[in-house]
Amino acid sequence: MSGEGLVRGTPTDSSQVQLVTITPQLLTEDHAAMLNAAVPQALLSYQPEPYRVGPGDTLYITVWDHPELTSPAGSQQQTAANGRLVRSDGTLFYPYVGSVKVGGMTIEEVRQTIASKIAKYVERPQVDVSVVGYNSQHVLLQGAFMKTDPQSISTVPLTLGQALGTATINPDQANMSDLILSRDGHDYHLDLTAPGNGQGAAQNIYLKAGDRLLLPYNDSQEVYVMGEVLRPAAVTFRNAGDITLTQALGRAGGLNPVTADGKEVYVIRGAKNLENAPAKVFQLDARSPAAFALGDQFRVRPGDVVFVGAAGVTRWNRVLSQLLPSATLLSSAAAANYSATH
Repeated sequence: MSGEGLVRGTPTDSSQVQLVTITPQLLTEDHAAMLNAAVPQALLSYQPEPYRVGPGDTLYITVWDHPELTSPAGSQQQTAANGRLVRSDGTLFYPYVGSVKVGGMTIEEVRQTIASKIAKYVERPQVDVSVVGYNSQHVLLQGAFMKTDPQSISTVPLTLGQALGTATINPDQANMSDLILSRDGHDYHLDLTAPGNGQGAAQNIYLKAGDRLLLPYNDSQEVYVMGEVLRPAAVTFRNAGDITLTQALGRAGGLNPVTADGKEVYVIRGAKNLENAPAKVFQLDARSPAAFALGDQFRVRPGDVVFVGAAGVTRWNRVLSQLLPSATLLSSAAAANYSATH
């Protein structure tokens, strides 16, 4: 397979393939793009709203100078035992007041509501409200975490960095280059290994109730090395960007010194998405040692196909190896037929 064949081919093929030569300029542009890869602004611009009480939360309501209202179970009991559970319909029961609708309220709104209702029985009540059990709002976690328990949203804003720290990433199994944060029906892909936009940027992203974090496993990270290499193979690695073109070729034993054409080293990218965008074919002329220096800076991605074309003499020898057996068979048949008729 030659570069001309990859690009020119049929009209349909050429419309689906874009040939790009690997040059120092290309590597500089790719490196700059990686450094400037922005965290989605929608994530950075989100600011947490005041916490709103929901079903399952437990509130501790203090009425100063009235311990019978503050700790009806007794002051010796733990705080949770004197807490008020918000029921599934968003209400809670409070002495003298009865059932109070608090679901969806902020802590300050709950305090004002309780104070206004109990004022009929207590003169100028001083009321304080705190949440002692956060059970209504969570962030869900899946994938290569050591701890995948849901994490509660509380009155203290929760950042992505804090959530990752609590969950503890499994470094041996996680694909840290593609953390997926799902929010409001949209998936945001974050590269935690990217310079300037990795785990440091995670400290500036606040999570909200209903967010889902998926950290994929790295068992599907592969580059396929084919063609005129010593050991064609699927080369595995942990994270996108972990392996270069030179390293991928090295793991496949390198170019076959007898059959390979050094100027026909290709990286085929995007072949699975031809319906939406043409595939890119990056070409490296690996006939000189300097070319491998370029290859050592070109980072391959999961799903890439590295293909090394055959030299012209190799292709001709293969054609001969296919034709000669057929020619020999035909010659033998002709000789046998001649002997039978004479």
